[in-house]
Amino acid sequence: MANDCTLYALSTCIHCRRMKVFLEDNEVDFDNIFVDKLRGDERKDIIDKIRNYNPKLSFPTLVVNGGQCIIVGFHKDQIEEALDL
Repeated sequence: MANDCTLYALSTCIHCRRMKVFLEDNEVDFDNIFVDKLRGDERKDIIDKIRNYNPKLSFPTLVVNGGQCIIVGFHKDQIEEALDL
């Protein structure tokens, strides 16, 4: 069964880039949202959504299967376990 993944990241964040590359290298299908590229209400709505998963609003934040698993920061072992890689 495929996982539904959303990566909330900043375009200038090295850890975000490393997580994005790791997911791509492992052929994980995911939505990538660069929060710093959003503006106005769209940005506010996304930030509110992230705070539900990660109150400190730190990046990267990977949301798996609608919030069944949240990974904050680039932690390969946690990603591998959550996604059965």
